[in-house]
Amino acid sequence: MSVPDFPARSQLSEDVARFVRKRIFNGDYAAGEYVRLDQLAAELGVSVTPIREALFGLRAEGLLDQQPHRGFVVLPVTQRDITDVSDVQAHIGGELAARAAAGITDDQLRELEDIQQQLESAYARDDEEAAVRLNHEFHRAINVAADSPKLAQLMYQITRYAPESVFPTVSGWPAKSTRHHRAVLAALAKRDGELARTAMAEHLAAGAVPMIEHLVERGVVNQDRM
Repeated sequence: MSVPDFPARSQLSEDVARFVRKRIFNGDYAAGEYVRLDQLAAELGVSVTPIREALFGLRAEGLLDQQPHRGFVVLPVTQRDITDVSDVQAHIGGELAARAAAGITDDQLRELEDIQQQLESAYARDDEEAAVRLNHEFHRAINVAADSPKLAQLMYQITRYAPESVFPTVSGWPAKSTRHHRAVLAALAKRDGELARTAMAEHLAAGAVPMIEHLVERGVVNQDRM
């Protein structure tokens, strides 16, 4: 797994948290394994301080636990975890899409269409990093168009619990996500709030089952553990 050039980037603790979170959902850090601060700092070429801040943040998310005198240990990810996050995303995301439909401008709609074209190109060339970034930009643009900053902030907080970086590798998901995004775009273009709500909610809820199956295959989620 390649290591990004963190020293050249800002907000190190968030970058480190994203890196560790991806390793957990990739199965590189198994449940019960300890994440060593010094080891991770040396690997990433950063000081221990942002590493510690990142691990405390992941503990707050329920991905890690802190054991006295032993450090941070990876907690199991359950099927219920994935389903709960997906359900909450679907509810809040649907509301944000409905609000966006009511006030989205032509310029904002063109921006969304452009992002979607770039996203589909990233999927076509198997550029997972670009796909994750562009997917995030697509949803963020809708949330901005909703003009509901508090609700959008709640959505951001929930999204941190979702394994976004894994979705491009889930079998069949890029094609399914593309169909969903196009349905959302069509609803926004019609300025149809209820249609946008339904399309977005269905999109965000639909990811739970394939994600669980993917994580079970990788040994990240126990098939019998709810």
